Amino acid sequence: MSTPAMLAHLLLERLSPRLLAREPEPQALMEDAAQIRAFMASGQGHGILNYLYLFHAIMSLPLIRPGDVVLDLACGPGNQLLQIARLHPEARFIGLDASASMLALARENLAQAAAANISLRHGDISSLDGFADASVDCVLCTMSLHHLPDTTQLAQTMQQIRRVLRADGGVYLADFGRLKRRATQHFFAHDRRELQSELFTTDFLNSLRAAFSLAELQQAVALLPRELHSFRTALAPFLLLFRSSARRPVDAALTQRARAGYACLSAGEQRDFDNLARWFRLGGLQLPCKLY
Repeated sequence: MSTPAMLAHLLLERLSPRLLAREPEPQALMEDAAQIRAFMASGQGHGILNYLYLFHAIMSLPLIRPGDVVLDLACGPGNQLLQIARLHPEARFIGLDASASMLALARENLAQAAAANISLRHGDISSLDGFADASVDCVLCTMSLHHLPDTTQLAQTMQQIRRVLRADGGVYLADFGRLKRRATQHFFAHDRRELQSELFTTDFLNSLRAAFSLAELQQAVALLPRELHSFRTALAPFLLLFRSSARRPVDAALTQRARAGYACLSAGEQRDFDNLARWFRLGGLQLPCKLY
């Protein structure tokens, strides 16, 4: 990422007085085959999102206990879900998505990875039909809440998380935050356009425009049964993270798996991971274990 240009945009964000109006995504579900394939490829191997998925997998380490049932909302093609499930082979994961086309690719993805502790379901994250009350130990949702059409469905999603979560359950939510300037949105979407497809760039920009504000997300997560700790990237809320209190220590086995995942990143991905970790650390969030 172009660091001087990024800092300039973030400083201008700090000086801008008002948020942009939210622009919901032009389509409720990603169903175009080429669009879905482009998104799936971005999170596989050394795709542009691979390091980000590992970051969230590591940040959620303290929330998942052996034997837990973990629900991943809006799992898409399963790249994030695979990263997390590899770190917790003794837990059981359920990926939920409203797109049948996404789930078809997720099944391919999981079969290729021989993931034995993941199952998939078709469903709406704002209703969670088929999930009994207090049936889930941990709920995750990474970079997907902005797909919801409005704050009403955002609130409904939080109420459903509250319903299905067990009394001592954990919650990990992460997403984009609403920015103040179209130029900043355009910069983040296009800064690495040489490494991403045109379809991915368009989706990225639409996602930034559809992001909920920090205040809207804070109001929604207040509906959950316990307080979540809130974190944001330094200078501007480009990325937001909400996490419940730790449910387990990050022991030697978890740390070893996290280090193995980090070691599999390319040098460029490790640099991006470290920069993101630093960006959040300046906002008050530390990694739960040392990676090197």
